[in-house]
Amino acid sequence: MRPSQIHELLTRHGVRPSKALGQNFLADENTARRIVRLAEVQPGDRVVEVGPGLGSLTVALVEAGAHVCAIELDRHLVPILANVVDGLDVEVVEADALRVDWNEQLGPGPWIMVANLPYNVGTPLVITALETAPMINRFLVMVQREVGERMAAHAGDEAYGAMSVKVAYYADATIVGTVSPNVFVPKPNVESVLVRLVRHDNPPVPVRDVDAMFDLVRAGFATRRKTLRNTLQGRVDAERFARADIDPRARAETLALTDWARLADA
Repeated sequence: MRPSQIHELLTRHGVRPSKALGQNFLADENTARRIVRLAEVQPGDRVVEVGPGLGSLTVALVEAGAHVCAIELDRHLVPILANVVDGLDVEVVEADALRVDWNEQLGPGPWIMVANLPYNVGTPLVITALETAPMINRFLVMVQREVGERMAAHAGDEAYGAMSVKVAYYADATIVGTVSPNVFVPKPNVESVLVRLVRHDNPPVPVRDVDAMFDLVRAGFATRRKTLRNTLQGRVDAERFARADIDPRARAETLALTDWARLADA
């Protein structure tokens, strides 16, 4: 859809974009098609789209031959979206994607998630889907630049943090493009990036207790400028640092996923 079409739809239905829901509607057909291309959507693919809004990306996905399950939280947008995609291979679902039962909603895979995610739920949505929706084996998501950089960061990168470690456990993440604020209505104050995530067939590192490892990671990054000896005091003693071959004077941002797994097991 073009900006004029989006404004016309919103005006006709008496709807205004919700800041609380982080709504910025994609208003550029070329960008929609570019997202579909980068997601490598093929005829017959099943795609779940979170936050479809007014359907700009949804229509581009259908044009590529996909069946789309479009999950929209805003009850004011659902009837508009249903009208836009009427007659197309789209299932419109009014639900909160952070609370949906993915097994019940999607069933067996494979599925691809392709979405312009609302800025306020980008991080928890991706993490929740990685943890609880194994049928989604590929993702192409648009998120705020800083969020995307954290998803794709590696040990030593400035953006590397607890989320980076969790994403790395479940998938390979790569930033594959940037998106200008000028292609949205309303225009956001931040730049967006496109992140491709490909789920691992098996976890890349063995670890006895995954939850315990992530709990350790969160503690380690809680005060990222302090050494691990200080941030993990009371959790990891000198003997266990030595057993894991981790320097207690190091900072959390220098440890890769394999290091965290060794430290958790120790």
